[in-house]
Amino acid sequence: MSLNAATALSPDTAPVLEMRNISKTFGSTKALSGVSFQVRPGEVHALMGENGAGKSTLMKVLSGAYTADPGGEILIDGKPMPTGDPIKSKASGIAVIYQELALAPNLTVAQNMFLGAEPSRFGIVDRRANERKAQPILDRLGVPFSATTTVATLSLGERQMVEIARAMTTNARIIVMDEPTTSLTTRETDKLFDVIATLKAQGIAIVYISHRMEEIYQLSDRVSVLRDSAFVGTLTRDELSAERLVSMMVGRDISSFYKKEHRAPTGDRKVVLSAENISDGKRVHGCSLTVHEGEVLALAGLVGSGRTEFARLIFGADKKLTGTVSLLGKPLNISGPRDAIDAGIAYLTEDRKGLGLFLDMSISENINVSVIGRDATGGSLLNFPAAKRRAAKAISDLGIRTKSASINVGALSGGNQQKALLARLLETKPRVIILDEPTRGVDVGAKSEIYKLIDQLAQSGIAILVISSDLPEVIGIADRVLVMREGRIAGEVVGSADSPVTQEAIMAFSTGPVADANTQKNTSNNGIHS
Repeated sequence: MSLNAATALSPDTAPVLEMRNISKTFGSTKALSGVSFQVRPGEVHALMGENGAGKSTLMKVLSGAYTADPGGEILIDGKPMPTGDPIKSKASGIAVIYQELALAPNLTVAQNMFLGAEPSRFGIVDRRANERKAQPILDRLGVPFSATTTVATLSLGERQMVEIARAMTTNARIIVMDEPTTSLTTRETDKLFDVIATLKAQGIAIVYISHRMEEIYQLSDRVSVLRDSAFVGTLTRDELSAERLVSMMVGRDISSFYKKEHRAPTGDRKVVLSAENISDGKRVHGCSLTVHEGEVLALAGLVGSGRTEFARLIFGADKKLTGTVSLLGKPLNISGPRDAIDAGIAYLTEDRKGLGLFLDMSISENINVSVIGRDATGGSLLNFPAAKRRAAKAISDLGIRTKSASINVGALSGGNQQKALLARLLETKPRVIILDEPTRGVDVGAKSEIYKLIDQLAQSGIAILVISSDLPEVIGIADRVLVMREGRIAGEVVGSADSPVTQEAIMAFSTGPVADANTQKNTSNNGIHS
């Protein structure tokens, strides 16, 4: 669903929320420096900036979790509201929905909505009254479940709706949504956008925090940007562009994002990885690809097209039914990920928190976990000084922002977590790296650093296979693009100086009929093969 700019209120509409000259200092650290921010009723106002820019601190001041430094003030409908008081903030109509949902899965939707404020009679919770109060709110949001549904039976997207419904029980007039689509499917995201449209129509103001540019373009009436703890500026919907947003967030031009210095492979470059006729009998059907030395090959396609499943079959994370994987022309016997790693293939999962990192272990332990035995002496005695040096070098080389390698990796920002996971992969000295959604959930500055790292790896001769749903990213970093549709290779898009790869060319294969991968041929001069 697309939210139309026509639904935005007039610029003359009085703001429901004003934050004026908000500063916040922790010891010697200035987390916010004179930030001013306002939101009108019935608008989606996006708040953007790199991790550490001050977005979360500003919202914690708004929610009452933090007290602002002297000199700043918050106005609701023009009336001052004290900072540092969560109860008064909530009573003023402010609700914050955090990225990590805080629901009790064993309770019903109604119980979660009124948790801590349940209707009661003679000191006994009145469940039916609870449900009677909850159901009209759910009907107002148009959700597909009832007040009596147990939360454990709901999808992540539906649980997000419960959080929104809980905010509505307090008559919230300003709802802050912090990265609300991170764990949602495309369908769940569309439903969330429908609910946001409903809230807008009811005059509720939405503060929307996200790193996803496409969501910002689709949803926002205005965008405000923070950088280095300070307010940079606000753009209206008509002023939005990737170039302006990136420049405001990181202080440099977007052209530096996708600068490629590695040499695109030519006919004399050796094939490092080849996968022939890979199938699993379910989601992947007879797929083949080759990746050359120093090449960045992108695997594009719509969600559900089979991209990740294809990569997991190559890596041995799932069992293939047919097909052969070869490295430098030598067929490999891969029965599991350990075989792939030993052969020189590394795989960066799209789910770094669930399948990649050990969040309760240190940065050093995460970087060393795959290679700690390499330095063992006497056959079994681990060499911890060597592991410490390895972690320190990786932190320096990849620019992981941390005070110490001993800090738990779960405490890092998304971009730094991703770099820690990449550091672990690189310690295995791979010839091939498979990167599945390498910039998902990271801020724009970290994306730029990851793109630079990918380019450097290609310069060193490593063959790289990138899976990405971000088409500008695919076009910016890839030398060649294979497009999947319905579990098959639908076609190939190759750019040139005269005819660069376009989103339209990729989408034509993503949504059109599947071609016979064994009879690919050049059908035009725009670099498209089908």
